[in-house]
Amino acid sequence: MLLVDAHLDLSMNALNWDRNLDLDVYTIRENEAGMDQKGRARGTTTYPEMRKGQVGLSLATVIARTARPNSPAVGAACQEISYAKAQGQLAYYKVLESQGKVRMIVDADELDRHLSAWEEDPESTPLGFILSMEGADPIVWPDQVESWWEDGLRVVGLSHYGVSAYAHGTGTTGGLTDLGPPLLRAMDAVGMILDLTHLADKAFWEAIEIFQGPVLASHNNCRVLVSGDRQFNDDQLRAIIERGGVIGAALDAWMLYPGWVKGETPNTVVGLDAVADHIDHVCQLAGNTYHAGIGSDLDG
Repeated sequence: MLLVDAHLDLSMNALNWDRNLDLDVYTIRENEAGMDQKGRARGTTTYPEMRKGQVGLSLATVIARTARPNSPAVGAACQEISYAKAQGQLAYYKVLESQGKVRMIVDADELDRHLSAWEEDPESTPLGFILSMEGADPIVWPDQVESWWEDGLRVVGLSHYGVSAYAHGTGTTGGLTDLGPPLLRAMDAVGMILDLTHLADKAFWEAIEIFQGPVLASHNNCRVLVSGDRQFNDDQLRAIIERGGVIGAALDAWMLYPGWVKGETPNTVVGLDAVADHIDHVCQLAGNTYHAGIGSDLDG
């Protein structure tokens, strides 16, 4: 069996946290014991753990926000720095691929070959990944999409937390920026997939109207179950379903528990039954199981 995780920040996990993801998670936790940074000694995702869980394919990200005066999110001083950081994350994936540890999937034929290889010999088949970008700031200008496409990038989310060069994201109110439509048209031209996750409501509807290609919400939950702009409402979920997209349920505890209070509510109040509730809600909206998946965002 092969499972797909639609959102893993593997390069960020490795580079920002200085973690060797070839190790098992318990060794990494032991190495981080005594560190006072929040999240240390609590990691969940490494390559051995992915194999144990039969996660043979993921959408693996590059992520490098740019700071802006109108955005609450922290980030790099300029987009050129965001580009360089994201290229460094890409280099991490490429060196793993050169060692035979992972395999970048860039088209349907490669995906079919990977699925067949995993079915025949999962132990020795490299972990497959589709390169995704969370927040489009590393695309310095819209036509640079072509260069990123040549690098293997196949999925792009316009924004993350705050405001990107292209759209308003989580925690803000607004639509696409002036550069948003040209970027979407450039993505359409090369065949890129649009990840609608993190878009502010107005930006969501503007983007889905302009963009004509395939869409998904890689790691998004249901607002009807847990309120807040990080989740999508039922109209948004239906719009993704109508376009043939998949909604990946995120495992972030605060996105799964109504009334979560940051710094007060313990993670232990949330179980996998809450994840199942969000998956079930998507299935009920769709009338089938074809549009519900998992985008864990573990260690993201």
